[in-house]
Amino acid sequence: MSVSDALSGLAPAKINLLLHVGPVQADGYHPLVSLAVFADVGDRVTVRRAEALSLTVEGPFAAGLDGQGDNLILKALRALGEAAGIGEPPVAVTLDKRLPIAAGLGGGSADAGAALRLTARLLNLDMPAAELERLALAAGADGPMCLRARPAWASGIGEVLEDEPRLPTLHGVLLNPGLPSPTGGVYHAYDAAPKAADRPASPADWSVASVIAWLAAQRNDLEAPALAVTPGIGEALAAMRAATACRLTRMSGSGATVFGLFDDRAAAIEAAFALDRPGWWARPVVLGAPDIEPRPVI
Repeated sequence: MSVSDALSGLAPAKINLLLHVGPVQADGYHPLVSLAVFADVGDRVTVRRAEALSLTVEGPFAAGLDGQGDNLILKALRALGEAAGIGEPPVAVTLDKRLPIAAGLGGGSADAGAALRLTARLLNLDMPAAELERLALAAGADGPMCLRARPAWASGIGEVLEDEPRLPTLHGVLLNPGLPSPTGGVYHAYDAAPKAADRPASPADWSVASVIAWLAAQRNDLEAPALAVTPGIGEALAAMRAATACRLTRMSGSGATVFGLFDDRAAAIEAAFALDRPGWWARPVVLGAPDIEPRPVI
């Protein structure tokens, strides 16, 4: 197999630094405002030229996924093939599932986005970025954001994007207590007392200290309903708040992953080590725009 016959890339974890959610609309969707960043950890997607489209799932969290059927990667690649007029793309996809399942980290959308990027490059498809983003919607409203994988404001139902290049690189820890947080159940609980999808004014300046102080005044509207559905998230939040030098603690997305922000990489690494316990998943991360460039596989 030549170098050009296979490509691999990161499908980075998405973290909602803030998430303001409005009441459910007539179409069943919730309007929202979010500021999201991406981590330098995530799943790994590899695509190889093949006779037919296929998907293999491996890695520490592979058991929680169905490798065929309605997997988001296959949905996105079938949409890509239809748009390109080639039918199902002739690629074999391998997903190394390193992120927890149902974790509030956009894993499925990130996987689909990586598969789109890699397959379009591997097959030399002349596909404009805007068209790839449209196809990424097959993975969900956050599909286009996860395809871009850079700091951005999201509004609408998550598909209206505005890049935020002023956001500084942040150091953090991701902590998942090993508990699934069902998105549907969390939103159902949220609907009992909805808030407004308001966009806050920007921070006074975009230094790390100013941004963290500004974020502390924001919220994740799904945190309280997620705690009602999955009380164990509260233990992870408490543990993160108690971590040495943690400046801010919040749940990401619909949970169950929580994150903490720290002043520097060394403090984040120390906290991740201290938070590690049986059944929990803790990782120090750099939050911003990680390297998602496709790499040849030899």
